[in-house]
Amino acid sequence: MKKQDTSSDRILHPSFSIDSAPSDIFMNFDAFLPNTETRVHSHSWGQIQLISGGILEIEADSVRFLAPPHLAIWIPANVTHRSYNRKPIEYCSLNIEPALTEHFPSQTSLLKVTPIVSAIIEDFRQRNVSFAKVDKDKRLVKVLLDQLESQQAEQHFLPTSVNKYLAPILSAVEDNPVDQTSLSEWADRVHTTERTLARHCKSELGMSFTEWRLRLRYLYSMELLRKGQSVKEVALTLGYHQASPFIFMFKKYSGQTPEQYKNKFLQ
Repeated sequence: MKKQDTSSDRILHPSFSIDSAPSDIFMNFDAFLPNTETRVHSHSWGQIQLISGGILEIEADSVRFLAPPHLAIWIPANVTHRSYNRKPIEYCSLNIEPALTEHFPSQTSLLKVTPIVSAIIEDFRQRNVSFAKVDKDKRLVKVLLDQLESQQAEQHFLPTSVNKYLAPILSAVEDNPVDQTSLSEWADRVHTTERTLARHCKSELGMSFTEWRLRLRYLYSMELLRKGQSVKEVALTLGYHQASPFIFMFKKYSGQTPEQYKNKFLQ
């Protein structure tokens, strides 16, 4: 998964503005083309951004958040943010009156998307329901909120760092997710020790270098699967000798097998 394109060929998504919210909870569905970014903006309501397809990148208060489809991005009211997606995505924003968000995190966070959440969002999308008007849909919205607000918040899926040792390493691996360079070898290249690098990973990233690289490869594997590569081909590309460890890794993060994920886009 190469780092995002910063060239001028990005598509600026038209602003979504409303004079007044149609309901205390309402949804906005959209399909974002590749290389689409939004303007810097904020809302007077809390917002949960959910996607299917690629990866959504949000910059909120100068902090980067990457969200694959199994995670939603929660943005509290009045937080300045903008988004970018390199691949096409199906998008949904769930917009919530601040009085109803007291059980959500106080800062921008990632929340797990459960199968129930996915099913409800897809149902509303198929029926073109932007806000609940009938009792049945109001009950579904209540389930939706219950599911999302009960999830443990995660601050970052793929953290970044400006640490003088880590920054060049993370940048290089993002450019080449299949890179097999060990932490010890990286330590030699940046003129420090493996122990020092491991300590910085824990303090700066909140995880080991191995975990960080696995997450990057998971994100990259989604791109390869959407291009039509077989599960075995993707596993070999990522450096696995057989498919089963790759399948285990993919399911650990996404809650589904790579074949299930792939079939959603090749039907």
